[in-house]
Amino acid sequence: MSLSRAGLAVLISAALLAPPAFAVHARHSSANGRSSSATHKLSHGRHASRRVRGQQVIDSDRVTQIQQALAHEHYLTADPNGDWDSTTVAAMQKYQADHGWQTKLMPDPRALKSLGLGPDYSTALNASGSSFSAPTPSLNRPSADTAGFIAASGVHQ
Repeated sequence: MSLSRAGLAVLISAALLAPPAFAVHARHSSANGRSSSATHKLSHGRHASRRVRGQQVIDSDRVTQIQQALAHEHYLTADPNGDWDSTTVAAMQKYQADHGWQTKLMPDPRALKSLGLGPDYSTALNASGSSFSAPTPSLNRPSADTAGFIAASGVHQ
């Protein structure tokens, strides 16, 4: 009987020590019935959805401009309608591929500039009242100071 009591004591002590070892991985329920890790994820909200970045939609007026430019370059045969449809996407991808640019779904800025649809700086802060004319060309003969420097350097033009 002492042997069975010793075996029973070992069995009981093993049973008493086992739950704390397994309790480290168990989830505790809160008063509302949710597990603590689910409550933690819901409270932060970051895990629930992924934030989408960048431009997702092109304005219909801009699409019409792009379609008109693609039609002018003979990449689009359909009439411009302002819809970024599969025909427009295919034309834009073909135009970009022919010029060696990326062919993602959104237009490459270099392609837009090449189509004549680059940024408009007419409303820029420093655009009003300023002239963007080319500088006046200088005379081809050197000034007296420049001629003196050229002569002193030993370089003959």
